[in-house]
Order: sequence, then C-alpha cells, then structure tokens
Amino acid sequence: MLAAMLAPLPCDVIDLGIVPDDLDAMVAALDRARQADIIVSTGGASVGDHDVVRPAFAQAGGTLDFWKIAMRPGKPLMAGRLGDALFLGLPGNPVSAFVTGTLFLLPLVRHMAGASTPLPSLHEAKLASPLPATGDRDDYLRAFRSDDGIVSVTSQDSAATAAMALADCLILRPAGSPSAATGDTVQILPLP
Repeated sequence: MLAAMLAPLPCDVIDLGIVPDDLDAMVAALDRARQADIIVSTGGASVGDHDVVRPAFAQAGGTLDFWKIAMRPGKPLMAGRLGDALFLGLPGNPVSAFVTGTLFLLPLVRHMAGASTPLPSLHEAKLASPLPATGDRDDYLRAFRSDDGIVSVTSQDSAATAAMALADCLILRPAGSPSAATGDTVQILPLP
C-alpha cells in the first residue's frame, strides 16, 4: 500500500520484506536500510511484547525525535534519525499506516524532492450527517463526498480496510471538538 502511495512521487522504493518480531532481526534490517534517505517501518512501534521497533532503533544507534502523537488513528507514530537517514515508524494497522503515511510520509518525500507545497491541502465542506464530539486526540475520520455533503464511513476501526476503500477524503476533527450537526462545516483532506 505504501509503495503504491509513493509511486507517483520522485523516489525509489526498496522493500526489505517482512522482518520477524525479533530484536536482532529488526536491528539487522535497520542496518541494511541505512543507505536510504528515508527508512519506513510499519508495525511494531507500540508497547506490546512483540513491538520491537523502538528498542531495535535505539540499539542500531537511532536518535528518536518523537514517539506517540495525539491523533487517531496513528498514535504510535515514531520519527527520528538513523545515521544520515530519516526514520518513520508507522503503525501496523493498515488504516493507521495509510493515514500517517498520507500526513507524514508523503509530505516528507515531497519536501525532500523540492516541492514548494509539500503539505496536504485542507478544504471546507458541509457534513451530510452528524458527528460526535472528539476526545483528547485529533481525529482523522475516513469519509466520502456525496451530493448531500461529507459522509463519515461506518467503521472507523484502524483495521477496517473495506471501509477505508470507500473513503475519498479524511475529515479533520481537532481534539476537544464539540459534536457536529448535519450541515456544519468541517475541514477535509481530499485523498488522491
């Protein structure tokens, strides 16, 4: 999925394959990836017993700039440097990887390629159905544009790839947003 997202951009993707949830194997994979400008991992960046990316990154000599961000989906995002390479550790759930790839990886590649406007553009749109209030994180809701306005897809679960396939935009709901009614204006990020 990430390779397909990167295909229109001026970059070469080198896929090192699936690395087992093993500290030594992950350190070895990171060492093999050092020649890249950007190293991207998916999964293993959270806090479970099998989440070895963060300790492997440290053992490989990486410098962590941040880990965990206040957004949904995508909270366990990591960013740092490994030698001369920039490192992004994306979440493993496919929807989380897609959203963080859209918001962080694609702009980073565009920036490094010299784009004058690497960040995605937000647009205003009217809601076709109400949305609940948000909690303590920014929400990026998968949605689609209809004749009546923006409609949030039914399942916002970070593993719901079928629901993600329906989406043609993301609704940005900042942390602490009150509920929104049909006809309210929201910020959306159109998807390619």
